[in-house]
This record gives sequence, C-alpha cells and structure tokens, in this order.
Amino acid sequence: MLQVGDEALYFSVLFVLVFGMTRSATGSSLLTAFLYVFLVTFRFPPVPADQAGRVLRPRSLSGGVPVVAHRGGGHDAPENTVAAIREASRNGATGVELDLSFTSEGVPVLMHDETVDRTTNGSGPVSKLQLVQLRRLDAAARHRLKDRFSGEKVPTLQEAVQECVKHQMVIFFDVKGQPDQAAAVLHEMYKKFPVLYNSSIVSSFEPKVIYKMRQTDPSVVTALTHQPWRLSRFGDGTPRTLSHWGQLWTGLLDVLLDWAHHHILWKLCGISAILVQKDFISQDYVEYWAARGVEVVGWTVNSAVEKDYYHNVLKISYITDSLLEDCDPHL
Repeated sequence: MLQVGDEALYFSVLFVLVFGMTRSATGSSLLTAFLYVFLVTFRFPPVPADQAGRVLRPRSLSGGVPVVAHRGGGHDAPENTVAAIREASRNGATGVELDLSFTSEGVPVLMHDETVDRTTNGSGPVSKLQLVQLRRLDAAARHRLKDRFSGEKVPTLQEAVQECVKHQMVIFFDVKGQPDQAAAVLHEMYKKFPVLYNSSIVSSFEPKVIYKMRQTDPSVVTALTHQPWRLSRFGDGTPRTLSHWGQLWTGLLDVLLDWAHHHILWKLCGISAILVQKDFISQDYVEYWAARGVEVVGWTVNSAVEKDYYHNVLKISYITDSLLEDCDPHL
C-alpha cells in the first residue's frame, strides 16, 4: 500500500504546483481534494498477498528465483507457440510470457507483432487474417531452429493455456491494447480454467488495459510494464524523432509517465507486480517497491552474468529469451 507519508507528500506537492500556477488557494485546494477523492473512490485494492505470492513466488521453487521464458523462450523455440511452452517447461522455466492478439473474426491467438511477417512464412496484419489463414502458416519459418520445429502452428489462446496448465507453468499474459476485448476474453479464460487465478498474471504497458482487467475481474493478479524513456527513445537509446522540440516534448511526457507509474497508476490499478526493463533495476529500486507490497520483475535478462546478479544479488524474478545459453540482448 502507498505509505501515508508518501500520500501526504504527493498531494502537498500537487497543491503547491497548482497554487504556483493559479495563485488561488481555493482553486488549488478544490483540485487537490478532487484528485484525492477520485483516487480513493476509483482505485482497486490489490489481490490478497498470498494469492499474488502463489503466482509470483510459487512454492515449488523452495526459495529459488522464478525464471519466465519471454514469449515462451523465443531463442530456444519459435516464440509464442505450443512448442515454445513445452521447451520452456523442459528447460526448467517457472513460467512463460505470452502475447495476446486477435484475428479478423476476434479469435484470441498468440502473436507479438501486429503482422505475421517477422515470425512466419506469411504476410500481413494479424487483425486482417482469419484463423484458418493463420493455421496455414509455419510459425517456425524464420526461427534459427526452423528445421527442428518445421510446421509449428500459431496457437489460439486456449490451446496455449491448456498446454501451460498441463505443464503447471505460470503464465504472464502480455496485452498490447484493445482493453475491452482483451479483458472480456481473459475473463472467460479464467472462468474456464479457474486454476489461472493462482497461476497467472495479466501485464501491459497500457494502464487502461490493467484498469479494465481489474474492473472486469478484480480477482485477477495484474502488473504494469514499464520502461523509462520509452516514448522518446528506442530500445537502443536513439531518439524516436530528430526534431529538437519533439525530443523535448516526448522527454517531458516520459518524465510525467514515469512519475505517474511510481506514484499514482500502481495504486489506481491495484497491481501486484511491476515489470521493468533490466537496466533500470537496482537493490534500492526493488526495496522501494517492496515497501509498497509490489514485486519487481526484470526483463529481458539474457546473459549468464545478468542472471547470476538476479539470482544471487537482487533475488527477484526475471524474464529471459533463453533458458539454455547467452543470446542477443532484447531491446
């Protein structure tokens, strides 16, 4: 929970900022009070700590660090496939992170990109293809181990969930957008497979997705995904725009978004975890969130040195592209 001292400090700062801009004590007081009442009224409490713990720190680990296979472990097998889930289980992963997408007729399937071009032998947006068309594609066509996994299909969400339940894998459902549709589909999946309440988590970069998920089903464990400077810079650090004013504007938005994640959004959504890009995680950062009852999960951790740091120093969960070997950094 947000500490009382923190809460008083944040709203005091807000009052001072508004007063500095308006020079109206009455207006500043009313706006600050309104925002406080809004937050208190519309926020969701987090799920019980023991439930979140079963998802984020499964008892089967016996004190070890949970390791989650990114997109099922996209280096070890074709990403977001049933084969990847099986390989992740065989290689010792605690869970898998899977990306939710939708076909043209609204069938939930696994796919990270908006198009099928990068991972299959097909072309075009997922949202423009019917399930029968996706079924004809080879999801291993562009993978480094394509000969071994030749003919692997793009799975539906239900097929992937069934495979995870079979192997007792924790699932990190990653949702890119479409909050209403995603929340409705996932809610149905949780009703069909009640074990998911204690073995899965829904995460997204989009706070509206998580808020809608908690609104639809308050019993689902959720997480916000965060990468500082995501709006202004690509993963490798290069600016998203060459315009000087564009860089200033997106940089300002990044600062505001970062502040909102750490002080408002986490509480409004009632999250149990925050998934953060690995380069921004330290022991102090982990302790900051632990004091608020929120677990930190790092992504994407792909080298032996980094993994050792997470296992023996930070001692927190991490997401990786490979359970078997070092692989290229994920940006």
